[in-house]
Amino acid sequence: MSRTWVVVPTCPPIVLRRCHRCPSGRFRTHGKFRVNAHHKLLDAWLLALCTGCGDTTKLAVRERTHVRSVRPELLNLMHDNDLGLAAELLQDPLLLRRNRVALDWDNAWRLDRGTPDLSGPSDRPDGEAIEVRVRFAARVPVRPVRLIAGGFGCSRAEVERLLAEGNLVSTVRLSGKLSGDFTFMLKR
Repeated sequence: MSRTWVVVPTCPPIVLRRCHRCPSGRFRTHGKFRVNAHHKLLDAWLLALCTGCGDTTKLAVRERTHVRSVRPELLNLMHDNDLGLAAELLQDPLLLRRNRVALDWDNAWRLDRGTPDLSGPSDRPDGEAIEVRVRFAARVPVRPVRLIAGGFGCSRAEVERLLAEGNLVSTVRLSGKLSGDFTFMLKR
């Protein structure tokens, strides 16, 4: 039996950066941009609000870029405060490194299991293996053990037990975090 699960982001992640006003250090983006032009040079920032005090921080998207080198579609999306563009930019590791920020994806994604015909690893006929292909709609770092436990509706300890017994196998290491597609097989 084969299934496909998809990890789907539900909202933009929390931006982790030190706040200059309060001790919070957590910022939420709402897809708002600020674009500023200095003659032929353009600056563009993605704005984020502190979850503690509401202070605004700017994540540099473009700095001192010649206006003609920016695609008009991109400029229009920034002027329209496109949430999709903001989510796409938060996926860019270069932008995160340049702004010295990290992302917190807790409670910002969900697992779409398709049609749930079997709820747990023990609810399937004996001897039948389940192959599950996990796809990521965005680069959301998740712990595979937590993902598998949530997908089958069992505890993480039970998933760890299945791993130790060799009943849960994969070509990738299931400990740590993953943000790319992988496949695992649950057998009895």
